[in-house]
Amino acid sequence: MKYTVTVFGLGFVGLTTALAFAEKGNKVYGFDIDNERVSMIKSGKLPFIEPGLDKALIRHIDKNFTVTSDAEDAAKNSDFIFLCVGTPCGENGEADLKYIYSAIDMFWGVLSDDKYRVIVVKSTVPPSTTSERVTPYLEQKGLFNRETFSVANNPEFLREGYCWDDMMNADRIVCGISDEKGKHMLQSLYSSFDTPFFAVSLNTGEFIKYLSNTLLATMISYSNEMSKVADIIGEIQIKEAFKVLHLDKRWNGCNMSSYVYPGCGYGGYCLPKDTQAMYAKALAKGYEPMILKNVIKINETMPEFMADKIMSVSNKEDRIGILGLSFKPKSDDVRDSSSAKIIKLLIAAGYTNILAYDPIANEAFAKAYKFNGVNYYKRLETLCEESDIIVLATAWDEFRDINKNYKAKKIVDCRYFLGGDTTCHF
Repeated sequence: MKYTVTVFGLGFVGLTTALAFAEKGNKVYGFDIDNERVSMIKSGKLPFIEPGLDKALIRHIDKNFTVTSDAEDAAKNSDFIFLCVGTPCGENGEADLKYIYSAIDMFWGVLSDDKYRVIVVKSTVPPSTTSERVTPYLEQKGLFNRETFSVANNPEFLREGYCWDDMMNADRIVCGISDEKGKHMLQSLYSSFDTPFFAVSLNTGEFIKYLSNTLLATMISYSNEMSKVADIIGEIQIKEAFKVLHLDKRWNGCNMSSYVYPGCGYGGYCLPKDTQAMYAKALAKGYEPMILKNVIKINETMPEFMADKIMSVSNKEDRIGILGLSFKPKSDDVRDSSSAKIIKLLIAAGYTNILAYDPIANEAFAKAYKFNGVNYYKRLETLCEESDIIVLATAWDEFRDINKNYKAKKIVDCRYFLGGDTTCHF
């Protein structure tokens, strides 16, 4: 069966969700308050880098997928309303729901008619948010009779740089549901994806997402903490030690090495925000999770730890070349970038000659971070030749051999990414 779907929020998650449902033959409306983003999408261009999603947009724009400025009318004609808006960190680390409430304000008036709809919170929110905050917000609108709509959540498990493949070839679909009709409609909507479908309680759906992200955040910070211990002890080949760790048969063939491996901290949008939000939620419930507390604390110390490494082998007059500005390879997302934190610390320490290069994120980084004295390079070779110290901050494949190509240079490998037997790659 084909459905009509409205998606609020056309960022990584929203646009991927919208185009995936369009790919399966559903009629999809997309809405976003960012006029610049809307204009780009309408013209068939992505507002960010995502392999595969660009071609899907071209296939479906103005066909199965329509970007609309009339949110209420789109919702009125839809069977499903997906909320894919941002949930940024609030003052105390909690998830800020202002964009979810704002989206609801745009369409709640249509929920009193006779058409049955499922309202799906796909935005990442801590456990109990749908039941304790979203549903009461709808009830405050006078929508006490819920016979004509269901409220559900449907967490995403998308990796930036792989969003399209992760959506079309998902390893699991999780839906927190509040009633049987909503469950059956969501099962029907997702039936064409040929993926294991798990219908669970509202709180469980939200919890599964945080179970995943806080584990990833914990493994990254554990690895970083151990790399600091190894560095302090000395004479430990950190890169080699972690490679041997990955051979443990208890990993059961899983590729955990992307997370159980040291670097300069996790960044981007999901892990920092979600780990903070889960910690804040536990505190609000009267329990302080010390592992999460220290995961956050360790992550906050990693840029300073790496900046100290750089300063220990350089002076303030040296030209410091930063390789990689996005928070991870294959993405132009620079939110909460470790590179930005390191650069900020170097500038605060008096470093004035900072050179920067990223394969695709130069422009996004320069726009997001207004650093004075940072010069952006279009060619990797030019930056390496003109730098006194090379700092590898993001593990792009094209950086893999710089230690071989620039043997005379001091190199600080913040990702333990380069070959060779030395620990710090200076």
